[in-house]
Amino acid sequence: MRYEKGHKDTTRRHILDVAAKQFRENGVAAAGLAGIMSEAGLTNGAFYAHFDSKEDLVREVLLDAQTGGKQQLRVNLEAGIPLETALRDYLSARHRDNAGQGCPTAALVAEIARHPKKTRDAFSEIASTIIALMAKQLPGSSEQRRRKANTIYAMMIGALQLARAVSDKKQSDEILEDAIDAALRLAGQRPA
Repeated sequence: MRYEKGHKDTTRRHILDVAAKQFRENGVAAAGLAGIMSEAGLTNGAFYAHFDSKEDLVREVLLDAQTGGKQQLRVNLEAGIPLETALRDYLSARHRDNAGQGCPTAALVAEIARHPKKTRDAFSEIASTIIALMAKQLPGSSEQRRRKANTIYAMMIGALQLARAVSDKKQSDEILEDAIDAALRLAGQRPA
C-alpha cells in the first residue's frame, strides 16, 4: 500500500502529540506503548517505524516541547511578556487543572530524574532555556540573575506539582498565589 507524500511525518507527529498528552496526564511509566498507539489509531507494530524504543519516544517528546513552541512559559518569556504575567499564566488554575496540555517539566520532572542520561540531557536543555529566558528579566549581575531564575523556576515547578496534588481547592489556589508572590519578591518586583 502506498501512502501519500508526508504520511510518515504526519504519523510521527500524531504519535508525538498523543504520547506527550498521555505522559503529561498519566506519567511516563503509566503510559504504555499499546495505549499510546491505540489512541493514535495505529497498531503497536507501526510504532517501530518511527521510534526505536519508548525511551526514544520520551526523549523526542521532551525535545519537541523545547523546539516546537509548545511550552507556553517559554513562548511567553521569548515574547518579552512581563515576568508577573508569565508567572500568573503558569501558576494558574487553568494550567493546574490541564496537565495534559501543560508544561512537561512540572508533569514529568520526578520521573525524568530516573531516566538515562541522554533523556535527562534533553530535559536539561528545556530547563536551561527557560532559566536563561527568565534571567533576562531579573535585576543584578549575570550570576545573581541566573541564581534567582534557578530558584524561581524551581519554586514554580514545585508549587504547580503541590497545587495539583492537594485535594483542597482553596489550599491549592493559595499555593499558586503564594508562589507567585514569593517569586515576585525574589525577582525584586514586590517589596520584601
